[in-house]
Amino acid sequence: MTDASTDRVNRFRVGAASRGLPSEEVEEWIRVARPAVYVAEGGDGPLVARVGGDPMLPHGTPQPSDPFVASVDLAAIPSGATDLPLPSDGHLLLFSSTDVQGIDGQVSDAVLYVPAGTPTTPSPLEHSWRVPYRPRELRTAWHQPSAQMPESFALDRWGEFPEDEQFELADELADAWADVGGYRPSWALQIGGHPVSPQNDPVHCARGPEEAAPSAPGGTAHGEDADDWALLATWWCGDDVTELDSGVAHWVIRRRDLADRRFDRVHRYVEMA
Repeated sequence: MTDASTDRVNRFRVGAASRGLPSEEVEEWIRVARPAVYVAEGGDGPLVARVGGDPMLPHGTPQPSDPFVASVDLAAIPSGATDLPLPSDGHLLLFSSTDVQGIDGQVSDAVLYVPAGTPTTPSPLEHSWRVPYRPRELRTAWHQPSAQMPESFALDRWGEFPEDEQFELADELADAWADVGGYRPSWALQIGGHPVSPQNDPVHCARGPEEAAPSAPGGTAHGEDADDWALLATWWCGDDVTELDSGVAHWVIRRRDLADRRFDRVHRYVEMA
């Protein structure tokens, strides 16, 4: 954890205590926070990601089913900036439609990993129903802890049916976190961390009910494999997608599949506010 992140966590403890929030729940909120990278336009730093335009695909790669969203330079993601077992170099290519009525769940070609040194070529995708997303370079990056959404925290902490008071406590924890600067900065692409979503938590959706187990008192509501699911990336569509109101696309994967480079097992979710 960086010095800035440690300072934020310490100020959160103080702020939460001043609100009279239970220290046990404050520590649980901190424990489940995950490091994330947020990338935006502007700045003169190294190119972390490129959004829109045509993808650089290896020779002979079948055309992905959906439009190209972004290419992330994994060598530009510092070690420890996320807790994901990401490759140390190469590029991660993300693809998504903007159809909220389309496929939610596993999409075998929603993510493509291109190892460093692989010959590639610009590859216009033959999606006659959409022009490529607006090309942008993302050179500004933040590294900071990513807290759970309050409802997700409550469900994981207290089981499938939290009491109203427990949902309210989760909201109060989120407010205390935001008050000390624990909010997410303005960004276009998020790598790792917890999702921020206008409707449903995509990690919970990927888990499914068979992997969520009621928590023991004071425990967490995770089944055996629940913690294996993680957010890989989120794209805030913004003005790039006029047909969606505050649209987002999420890519979710099991950690063990990520470690094994099984990107064909990624789940993707598209939603709007």
